Amino acid sequence: MTESDLTLPAATLNIATRQSPLALWQAEHIKDRLMALNPGLTVNLVKIVTKGDKILDTPLAKIGGKGLFVKELEQAMFDKRADIAVHSLKDVPMVLPTGLTLGAYCERAAPTDAFVSNNFDSLEALPQGAVVGTSSLRRQCQIKAYRPDLIIKTLRGNVGTRLGKLDAGEYDAIILATSGLQRIGLDERIRSELNIDISLPAVGQGALAIECREGDEQVLSLLAPLNDAKARIRLIAERALNRHLEGGCQVPIAAFAVLEDSNELWLRGRVGEPDGSVLLKAEQRTRLKPLTTPDAQAHNEQLANDLGIAVAQQLLDKGAKQILQNIYSA
Repeated sequence: MTESDLTLPAATLNIATRQSPLALWQAEHIKDRLMALNPGLTVNLVKIVTKGDKILDTPLAKIGGKGLFVKELEQAMFDKRADIAVHSLKDVPMVLPTGLTLGAYCERAAPTDAFVSNNFDSLEALPQGAVVGTSSLRRQCQIKAYRPDLIIKTLRGNVGTRLGKLDAGEYDAIILATSGLQRIGLDERIRSELNIDISLPAVGQGALAIECREGDEQVLSLLAPLNDAKARIRLIAERALNRHLEGGCQVPIAAFAVLEDSNELWLRGRVGEPDGSVLLKAEQRTRLKPLTTPDAQAHNEQLANDLGIAVAQQLLDKGAKQILQNIYSA
């Protein structure tokens, strides 16, 4: 696409973004990619403070989950103050507001959880009774299942705030997304990455997604080159699992899909009690079509969606519904 193909006002695009360092990095990254693809395009950042950024002393599960980080950005698109919003996909609710869509699933970065500590090299190296900080019930339930002796304490705030609390001695270790630390140049703080068998990632972890108005063909065309077909298939499966569980974002649900060399899509899912006393597991594979025919992508996306539903149903059959209902009613 060239500048002459654009029908946006004066060839400009406005990106709604939160003001945390990580959110700004993500928005700037997409801005740079779009401008490189379209040299005549002007891209502006519309910086917004969300409710999730304002309430820092309460666990996310108690105030509505991670959807609190996107609502104000979505309103900016409805108000035409912004054309797109760049999100960490793991923060995006499973059901989008009517009129909005995910216009691009970008190439996925590291999906793992990072172990960050000033005194210990790994989760295994922590002494009995060590204090670990995380804002995620998913991380909490899996870590407690693996190391029931550890004490998990809530940790909120942006990456810098969380690292500051670790450095102040409030925690022996904290768990953060590997991709977030890497994106803002803090790789050196990562002592190790948690094995996926111990801590299965969050739905969409490591992936950026771009939200826009449904039917805005000019913007959708502009975003099309940023779509990663293989990442999209994996992420559709993960989000379908979470959607079928009616899980939202801030719940003890994990899902991770891998596209294997045999063209098989392998999806693993977990649901656990926050205290780690129960950790339900399910998995399934499906074979995809080679991406050589025009209808292959759409066919594979439907297979991915069906796979997500099937693995979610396995978890429900094992008792996931009661676990999640107890959390919602707490």
